[in-house]
Amino acid sequence: MLKRKGLLLVVSGPSGAGKGTICKELLQKNEQIKLSVSATTRKPRNGEVDGVNYFFIEKEKFTDMIGKGEFLEYAQIYDNFYGTPKAAIIECLENGQDVVLEIEMQGAKQIKEVYPEGVFIFVLPPSLEELKSRIVGRGTETKEEIDKRFSCAFEEINQIVNYDYFVVNKDVKQSTKEVESIIVAEKNKVTRYKNNIIEKFKEEL
Repeated sequence: MLKRKGLLLVVSGPSGAGKGTICKELLQKNEQIKLSVSATTRKPRNGEVDGVNYFFIEKEKFTDMIGKGEFLEYAQIYDNFYGTPKAAIIECLENGQDVVLEIEMQGAKQIKEVYPEGVFIFVLPPSLEELKSRIVGRGTETKEEIDKRFSCAFEEINQIVNYDYFVVNKDVKQSTKEVESIIVAEKNKVTRYKNNIIEKFKEEL
């Protein structure tokens, strides 16, 4: 049998496109896929569990990890740091387990530089009108925040050129099926395994 590494699935898209909902559906349907857990220097909120929602670490340790190159990506947002620890993800991938990471575009760009063999998927809304309707429908943002998110959406969509695949999210279940199809295609991509395949059959001669 050909031993296959796991895939790192990097999922991005503008706010309101539904990337989080697709990732949640994907994880519910596929127990073999693991959700990447980020690290942060902020304090846990009520109900948050260390190692489940985030790895909560001190700022001194975080900056030390940055210096040692232990993050696939990281960013400072206001007074806190957020990042994706490298070691746990690489271990999963080496053991053949797929990992999904929902992240904004800047973080995805950093990851592509460090781990270009990842699978980069961009979630699009059916239209900008539908996108705005979804953001308004959440009822979690002020009008100013909604306008800001909406004005950023087109600029974010322009970054789709840095991704391998796109999914137009009209229906979550259909979009999840499309992501699953991408996973199957990537797992059978010759460029990932050509040397392994040749060596395997060479041994049988």
